[in-house]
Amino acid sequence: MKKIPIIIITLLVIAGISGIGLYNSVKSAKIQVEAQYGQVENQIQRRADLIPNLVNTVKGYMQYEERVLTEVTAARARVMGAASPKEMAAADQELEGALGRLLAVAENYPTLKSDAHFTELMREIAGSENRIAVARRDYNEAIRSYNVTVGTFPGNIVANMMGYGSLAPFVAEEGAHSVP
Repeated sequence: MKKIPIIIITLLVIAGISGIGLYNSVKSAKIQVEAQYGQVENQIQRRADLIPNLVNTVKGYMQYEERVLTEVTAARARVMGAASPKEMAAADQELEGALGRLLAVAENYPTLKSDAHFTELMREIAGSENRIAVARRDYNEAIRSYNVTVGTFPGNIVANMMGYGSLAPFVAEEGAHSVP
């Protein structure tokens, strides 16, 4: 008769330890997603920090292209003011388009294209674009891992109790696949 309470207590302890392990794995996956999104924001911030220098460099050469410079500045402000990943993605797409228009206009200014400061800023922005792509890839991988954790048994039980659901990965905007 004494064996049954010991077996029940042992099973409850094992279940409790397993539950704690599951809770920790779900929580860790969620923290990893947040950390990876922080890296996306970090790289977008890096690019946004370079843009005022680029705009100031270009201003001296492009006296008649104020509209393009205004678009770049406004798009940067929207990126800086984004409050959610979805807003950030939309604002970032807009900024990429504005930068593309700026580069197209810069083609009309050979002196600007040969300016060392402009060239270095463009190299830095291109590097930022690469870093953003890597950060987005890592973010999507963290989301994939998190979604596996909260979508499979027994993690889904703990995730549901914690109020965690699956997350959507970063997806390119509608026209992003066409060549500009």
